[in-house]
Amino acid sequence: MPQKAAHRPYRLGRVTVVYIMKNKRIVITGVGVVASNGIGKDAFWSALEKGESGIKEVSLFDTSTMRSKLAGEIKDFDAKVYLGEKGLRLLDRSTKLVNVAAKLALEDAKFTVTKENTDDVGVVLGTTLGSVWSISEFDKTALREGPRYVNPALFPNTVINSPASQISIRFGIEGFNTTIATGFTSSLDALMYARDFINLDRAKAVLVGGVEELCLQTYLGFYKLNFLSGSKDDSGELSCPFDKRRNGIVFGEGAVLVLIEDLESAKARGANIYAEIRSIGYAFDPFRVNKYNRQGPGIRKALAEALKDAQLKAGDIDYISANANSTKEADQIEVEAIKDVFGEYAQKIPASSIKSQVGETFSASGAMQLAAGVGSMSRQFIPATLNYKEKDVNCDLDCVPNKSRKAELNNILLSCFGPSGVSNCVVLSKIS
Repeated sequence: MPQKAAHRPYRLGRVTVVYIMKNKRIVITGVGVVASNGIGKDAFWSALEKGESGIKEVSLFDTSTMRSKLAGEIKDFDAKVYLGEKGLRLLDRSTKLVNVAAKLALEDAKFTVTKENTDDVGVVLGTTLGSVWSISEFDKTALREGPRYVNPALFPNTVINSPASQISIRFGIEGFNTTIATGFTSSLDALMYARDFINLDRAKAVLVGGVEELCLQTYLGFYKLNFLSGSKDDSGELSCPFDKRRNGIVFGEGAVLVLIEDLESAKARGANIYAEIRSIGYAFDPFRVNKYNRQGPGIRKALAEALKDAQLKAGDIDYISANANSTKEADQIEVEAIKDVFGEYAQKIPASSIKSQVGETFSASGAMQLAAGVGSMSRQFIPATLNYKEKDVNCDLDCVPNKSRKAELNNILLSCFGPSGVSNCVVLSKIS
């Protein structure tokens, strides 16, 4: 890709400031995954290739009064196995999940944070509901026993940037630290933010990704909105993207962090390079909160922008990692957008959804797709869309039903959007 610098002017009072945004080649050198179907990149990728689902009955809380009872829950998670005993007692589940992912990503990248490089390392985390449980539990004590009786040591968990901050504290990262909370696209929006920091020469390496935890408060929120599969009636629970029977999401939890670096820095330290972040297409459609715009202008724009910025044609994309989360509207909107943008190639390009295997992980979903995309490119396979049984004529893409497929993958497009108007699409390319 050409290395051109863009001069971006903006006004600061009466002064016009010009900063230079370089277009560096940004690459992924480390992957850390904590998912319901596997902890660690190898377990996660193997599960995706074999079609092993992490969706199961919830055990973290009681669902006996609800129609919905399934989730992508990480069973028997024990952070001590990965992080040791020290410093975990007061941390909530989200923070433990994401710190394990951070450790796995740094180890995978063979990247050591030192006094010499710490200022050049950053953290950007996408999470929207990561502190909901902690806020609820903290307030519960305050309301029942009075504010004087709350444990002040638990208060830091109630702020949304706590998980990201704890990553920097644990691993000694003294560069920038940012939390992005934009709902479904949070972790890919975080990737866009991290990329810009590297292009501005404000960082050489960034841990970037997302986290959401499974808790009663979050689960009930989606349930009350009738967003969960099975929540509206007795039609049953199933995560079956693109399938005619789909009736809502199955919520999932998880944490993914990847280490990104500019290509020259990665090469200089002899890093293993998984893939290049070829482009990012972003759009915001201010339609309504928690309601999809049936016309899908945002996802269309993001898909087209990702292709254009990657300097690729529709036929150059080998696989689309679809947003498809098993909701009636969203899956059809996405199919129509893909057909509009990709034209004659739309039905020739495989487009599968890993959410059939891990559930809808909300803010972490884009990062899950990113980690899965890296695995697909590394192992040259396309994950299956599980539970596909009844064809929907309005969702007639090649969704790789029920069984993964070997394929030569050079360019993968990740599609991510939500009902509140944000869309983010990323092109991953094999390094050349």
